[in-house]
Amino acid sequence: MTAEVFSVFLVFPGTLFLLAAIVKSRRINRIIPTAMKWRWLAITCLMVFFLAGYVFFMVVQVTAIPFPLEMVTGAVFLGGALFVFLVIVLTRATILQVTASEQRISEINQTLLGKNVELEGEIVARRQAENQAGVRLHELETLHTIDLLITSSLDLDVTMRVFLTEIVPSLGVDAVAMLLLNRPVQTLEFKAAQGFRSTAGHLARERLGAGSAGVAALERRLIHIPDLRAPTSGFARQSAIQGEGFVSYIAVPLIAKGQVQGVMEIYHRSLLAKDEEWFGFLDAIAVQAALAIDNATLFNELQDSNAELVLAYDTTIAGWARALELRDKETEGHTQRVAAMTLRLAEALGMKGAALVHARRGAMLHDIGKMGISDSILLKEGPLTEAEQETMRRHPVYAFELLSPIAYLQPALDIPYCHHEKWDGTGYPRGLRGTSIPLVARIFSIADVWDAVTSERRYHPAWSRDKAIEHIRSRSGTHFDPGLVEQFLTVAAQEEW
Repeated sequence: MTAEVFSVFLVFPGTLFLLAAIVKSRRINRIIPTAMKWRWLAITCLMVFFLAGYVFFMVVQVTAIPFPLEMVTGAVFLGGALFVFLVIVLTRATILQVTASEQRISEINQTLLGKNVELEGEIVARRQAENQAGVRLHELETLHTIDLLITSSLDLDVTMRVFLTEIVPSLGVDAVAMLLLNRPVQTLEFKAAQGFRSTAGHLARERLGAGSAGVAALERRLIHIPDLRAPTSGFARQSAIQGEGFVSYIAVPLIAKGQVQGVMEIYHRSLLAKDEEWFGFLDAIAVQAALAIDNATLFNELQDSNAELVLAYDTTIAGWARALELRDKETEGHTQRVAAMTLRLAEALGMKGAALVHARRGAMLHDIGKMGISDSILLKEGPLTEAEQETMRRHPVYAFELLSPIAYLQPALDIPYCHHEKWDGTGYPRGLRGTSIPLVARIFSIADVWDAVTSERRYHPAWSRDKAIEHIRSRSGTHFDPGLVEQFLTVAAQEEW
């Protein structure tokens, strides 16, 4: 193989590579940045120049055209040097751009890192705010629950039990005890507790002004003992909490309407480190507890006063009835008996509650109008004249006039005013007929006649039970409500009246 042929063999693949490079260059030209396009165009042109030189070199070698190949080689070498120079320039520009981009990316990364730190700080702050908001919401829910408890229950034991169930977890402490002030003896006494391992502390008592709770109540300020184990803690009831393992202690006075109601004691089995918001919540709970105790105490006192007042009223009524019986010795025990009969039949008919109370008072006062009848008529041995009978028939009216101004006794007027009315309308004082007569008066009229005929009176001996039953039945539909007669007799048989 001659040198010419071998050179052509070597140059031909280079020609193909250059052609392929030119094609690739044209495609890449679309994505080349504008600032670098002229350099890339120059490189492409040089590749075209090289391609033309290679082709010309092969033509000269194959056809043996007399042409100085040194000129072709020199031109190609010059173009190659220029190509290398352009590649270096382009590479430098690319490297500078890459370096600038990396620096920009680094700066952006630093900025993003700073933003991430700020964002993480905001996230932490937001989580803290959400946690605090959650705590505040829970505290508000607790206070709302306690408020509902205060308004819905006036039983102090129930109130304290539910109250402690709510506040112990809300405060995040181990135990709470409630000491209430016994005013007559000026002593704080145990009322309720939660979280204690034993009941030894349930016997806690402290004089006002003595001990931690006593000082808190007397001076109306919070007492905080951070460490009960310290020799200088000054806690007076160490023996009462022995074995409980308590470390921290707080006594909060419970004050409502300017008066100390008691002390709330907080116990914790480790050092209690709380912020101002926690102590603010504790103050709010103390106010709610004081109000609950005050409301329950006032209600209990009111109930006691009301019970005493009712007892006084009923005692007065019984006294009036007794006075009437003492005036007319013949009717001794009559009032109590007819009252008992009336209530028993009323219960059998389904009367309940206040209706029975008013029925009893009416029965006890059924003859109160006779206070207006003179002894000459009331205690007369023989039969009464027509005028005297007319006066006697006035006693229901006298009862109405005497009792109606008393609001407390107005619901009990039916018996004193209407117990002499008759089913057929022939009774007095108003001549009421049938169901227009109050039911309780219809019940009482049967009991009144039953007791009158079965008791010894100055104008007749006591009747036998059978005769009394026959008499009551004979008056059914005229004197008595026929619907009540058989029911009365059934009850009378059960009670053996």
